[in-house]
Amino acid sequence: MTPETALPKRKPPAALDATDRKLLALLAEDATRTYAELGRLLHLSAPAVHERAKRLKQDGVVKATVATLDGASVGRPLLAFVHVDTSSWAVTRQLLQLTEFADVEEIHTVTGESAMLLKVRTRDTQTLEHLLERIHSIEGFTGTRSYIALTTYLERGPSPLV
Repeated sequence: MTPETALPKRKPPAALDATDRKLLALLAEDATRTYAELGRLLHLSAPAVHERAKRLKQDGVVKATVATLDGASVGRPLLAFVHVDTSSWAVTRQLLQLTEFADVEEIHTVTGESAMLLKVRTRDTQTLEHLLERIHSIEGFTGTRSYIALTTYLERGPSPLV
């Protein structure tokens, strides 16, 4: 596997009209709304909203409908961002091993001084230290720098609005 084949394929943006974008904003705000309620807010019938939502899911615009959990409430109050250094771009496929760690929420390849950026939530600093030990044991990783979030004021996905 080459680094090029390890990378996800980028797809072009979906063709979204203003109603699609409003629907996406409403779903991002509260995905538990019924199609009837969404229809009232969008001035559409419930079946029309259902068809739009189904198309947005099929097109991959809506990736999943999930509950956003509070880290502290589920025993993972420590939020940290870990910059990971690697020995080469060929190590990219090794980052897939990190998906098996439940504490790792996000994995990004980035530009700059680091090769990767991880978003992790752990129980405490000792658990974070154990995770870092596991990351350092993967061949090709050469170093990490961790930044612990003290307070989170905003956490959200991309805005569908123009």
